[in-house]
Amino acid sequence: MVNIIFCGCYGRMGNAVRQIIKDTPDMEIVAGVDITEGTAEFPVYKSIADVKETADAIIDFSSPKALSSILDYATSKNVPVVLCTTGFSEEQLSDIKKASEKVAILRSANMSLGINTLVKLLKTATKILANNGYDIEIVERHHNQKKDAPSGTALLLADAINDTAGGKYEYVFDRSGRREVRPKDEIGISAVRGGSIVGDHEVIFAGLDEVIEINHRAYSRSVFAKGAVSAAAFLKGKPAGMYDMSNVIG
Repeated sequence: MVNIIFCGCYGRMGNAVRQIIKDTPDMEIVAGVDITEGTAEFPVYKSIADVKETADAIIDFSSPKALSSILDYATSKNVPVVLCTTGFSEEQLSDIKKASEKVAILRSANMSLGINTLVKLLKTATKILANNGYDIEIVERHHNQKKDAPSGTALLLADAINDTAGGKYEYVFDRSGRREVRPKDEIGISAVRGGSIVGDHEVIFAGLDEVIEINHRAYSRSVFAKGAVSAAAFLKGKPAGMYDMSNVIG
């Protein structure tokens, strides 16, 4: 049995994570944490410091503001953490790294198993195409309520490409002020915001007389919930350290 503390249980991802866990054998939410009001089939606390139940892992879909209390709880109780929240500051990222010396922490800009499989595909494609004259562009599309741009997932994909290519690419988010031929060593990243788009990501390798496009489309938030639940099961019993979804998918 994998017992879970779910931070952000009344948030945007709340119902999806709760349903996935309900449908997953040998997994249960033993406590939730949320500052807002709601109803749940498990006890819910305003702060993780108040949680009395024993857990094997924490799934966090809350807010960067909650990070400090979550890390304090995780390191003091030796409970692994799946950090699904985005928008951490550089100082918070440093705090996460320090905490990972004491407890297992898995952090990813996107919990989807599909996106993380796409990352592996991009690394392979980059090894073949990056030095053969292919221009690389990334287009991401999200709902009109998303505040940040580009998405953390778009940057995750760009970083996978750039790391594989030895860090030679510059990221370009706006070409409106330039009047020049496109430099070879750049990755253009474009953001679209509209409607209720859950999350679309398209990576374009444009070469001479041919174009390769690799796409991922999320139709519901359940794909992120499934990834987070898989990550929590993976982390149970793992030694201290930093993990990501590549460790989960193998």
